[in-house]
Amino acid sequence: MKLTVIGCGYLGATHAACMAELGHEVLGMDSDMDKVATLNSGKAPFHERDLDDLIAKHTASGRLKFTASYAEAAAFADLHFIGVGTPQQSGEHAYDLTHLFSAVRQLAPRIKGPAVVTVKSTVPVGTAPRVRDLLREFAPAEAAIEVAWNPEFLRESFAIEDTLRPDRLVLGFDAEHSWAEAVLRQCFEKIIESGTPTIVTDWATAELAKASANAFLATKISFINAVAEVCEASGANVTTLADILGHDARIGRRGMRPGLGFGGGCLPKDIRGFMARAGELGVDQALTILREVDAINNRRRERMVDLARQQLDGNLAGKRITIWGAAFKPNTDDIRDSPALAVAQKLHELGATVTVTDPQALDNARKTHPELDYFDDPIGAVQDADLLLHLTEWPQYSHIDLHRLAARTATPCVIDGRGTLNTDTWRDAGWTVRALGRP
Repeated sequence: MKLTVIGCGYLGATHAACMAELGHEVLGMDSDMDKVATLNSGKAPFHERDLDDLIAKHTASGRLKFTASYAEAAAFADLHFIGVGTPQQSGEHAYDLTHLFSAVRQLAPRIKGPAVVTVKSTVPVGTAPRVRDLLREFAPAEAAIEVAWNPEFLRESFAIEDTLRPDRLVLGFDAEHSWAEAVLRQCFEKIIESGTPTIVTDWATAELAKASANAFLATKISFINAVAEVCEASGANVTTLADILGHDARIGRRGMRPGLGFGGGCLPKDIRGFMARAGELGVDQALTILREVDAINNRRRERMVDLARQQLDGNLAGKRITIWGAAFKPNTDDIRDSPALAVAQKLHELGATVTVTDPQALDNARKTHPELDYFDDPIGAVQDADLLLHLTEWPQYSHIDLHRLAARTATPCVIDGRGTLNTDTWRDAGWTVRALGRP
């Protein structure tokens, strides 16, 4: 098939490359000329595991190319995926749908015949009819356009795997659709034939799928982090406790990761957007639990600052603190709502000199947090440090010579905010170790 992907950020660029991998001819469209040039050169403008290789493979094969022209995109195919960003509104919890509606308005008048417009962007429930109405308003009368909803469930650093071999495929349509389902089934034929559960539903259910999934995952994370607070007060070990709970098939260990909490461009935004939309629908009490989920998550960041202050005798002024990690999770350069950077900024505000290191995210961090110091090498970054904080669980941090590391510091003391360091190994190497939720 021939198809387009409108919006080539984390979601769109990955989707475009993966659709080419499935054998389709794909045109990615983005209004950012620099991004388009980077993608056409065979590279992603951000770090996602194996994505550079996949983009290079299919820009070379001719199956994948990118443009900044809506006219070219509209003329290229009759199946259009929209994957533009829907960030949180400034000063509010609701989604900002400006980019989505702008994309629809610019694409619609250029569509000359029957087409399927499929939205992948995360939105508040009730957005699909608004997209349909905009298409009817701006598209030519002869353009019989059907609207479909295909939510994404991508994990950054696993986005290719989650696109090509998803846990489930969700396709949402209105009752009047006649041929959009057949088009999308053809597009995803290889995925469906591989045995992927495929759920065909209405617009509203499809719209709610992503926000609901993220809200549940966030709740699971915040629950174990709330328990971690009790563990810290009682001397229990939250990591072992999570293992105990995880053996219950009704609960499961996956996703229940105690530590500093979640960040990124999806979970925090989606639970707040979910709450905001529930309020607009008059059912805000149904999701009051998510307020506490959000509050628990933010408290973990405050707790890390408190632990740092306690370890440094209550005074951070003039202290040198090194932070391992800037990205919100490993194997990405995404710093959106990064817990690590939130902690770093707060420590800086309290008078500490903060040095941050990260394998991929330093360039992005420098742009948004110029007040911090940065160092590429995690060993060099601890030079004369009074305290080391482990805040993003990059695997390479677990394989460093701890004696050599200790020799660089003023005081060999580490606080593990992610629960992935072997505390016994660190203590044997002469380090003082503290960890969230663990003795």
